[in-house]
Amino acid sequence: MAQPGRFPVSAGEVVIGLISAPGTATEIASNLADDLRAELSSHLPTVQWRVPTVVDILVHPPADDATLVAAARDRLLKEDWDLVVCLTDLPLRAHRRPVVAHASPLHSVALVCLPALGAIGLRRRARDTVVGLVRTLLGDTEDHALSGSVAGLGRRARELGRSQQQKGDGSVMFTARVLSGNLRLLIGMIRANQPWKLAIGLSRALTAALATGVFALVTPDIWQLGDALGWIRLSAIGVGSVAAITAALIVGAGLWEHASHPAGRKQVTLFNLATTGTVVLGVLSLQAALLLLALLTSPVLVPAHLFEENIGHAVRVGDYMKLVWLASALATLGGALGAGLESDEAVRAAAYTYRQDWGGVPPQG
Repeated sequence: MAQPGRFPVSAGEVVIGLISAPGTATEIASNLADDLRAELSSHLPTVQWRVPTVVDILVHPPADDATLVAAARDRLLKEDWDLVVCLTDLPLRAHRRPVVAHASPLHSVALVCLPALGAIGLRRRARDTVVGLVRTLLGDTEDHALSGSVAGLGRRARELGRSQQQKGDGSVMFTARVLSGNLRLLIGMIRANQPWKLAIGLSRALTAALATGVFALVTPDIWQLGDALGWIRLSAIGVGSVAAITAALIVGAGLWEHASHPAGRKQVTLFNLATTGTVVLGVLSLQAALLLLALLTSPVLVPAHLFEENIGHAVRVGDYMKLVWLASALATLGGALGAGLESDEAVRAAAYTYRQDWGGVPPQG
């Protein structure tokens, strides 16, 4: 096994294990392994690089970077790798600052907190960060050794915040600024949950929402109610419908977590904020889809002459818009009723791409 901190300029084979958490991290790791192998081979062709990928949660939250380093080190020894890089979805923090990356040459372990990289350009940022971390693990910190886009761990650190040099074992930790870094971390966690897929995963809620929307559009009483209500009240109904289905999903399925000990309280708070953001954005996506569907079908389901007879005046575009808004809000409320029929497991599977109780699968590649 290669000695930590020494760059293997003429080795037969160097094995870099790439461990990813399930979900978004796994998707990124599948492409990252090829990118990492190609970049390292182009700059050091005398070394044969092998990058096996493994999907493993390693630790159960709440956990800190030291716990992850220890778990990754154990996996490295078990698999007989030379180095290991762990892509995690866990929010890691040091002195209130989000941890973006952590390289420990002594243990031959590197960590990347994917949510801390943000939601935009995640694949590129992860690639640049991982290659820079591998360079740090191998003891190559000179810019000329790996140039171009892959020499950018220091650049990534300057973009995201600042670096901290740990005095004890020589490890390097990159942290983000307190305010912007925590906001980027939260956005990254929400993105990892893919909130736009929430409604698709809840078949009963979606069916109830569609049925309620169709019923609202063809009911003359709803036509008259929409015409009588002003936009302030209609907006309040729309907000109330989003709040109702959000509460039904979070409370009904027990998505809100509680810290079992004080050390994990901050991490659990981030989980809860990310869960709330995920569900709210997922419900808003559902309501937007219902609004578009109602807008497209209302001219067919609501003939102008019948609409005019029921509201007692000439039909204008604004009358259709108010009806469509009310129908989509009522449909969202119907989705809340359907959400109550969903199993807790179905809601959790739809709300979380990252599964905390996931145990791992055999290595790939």
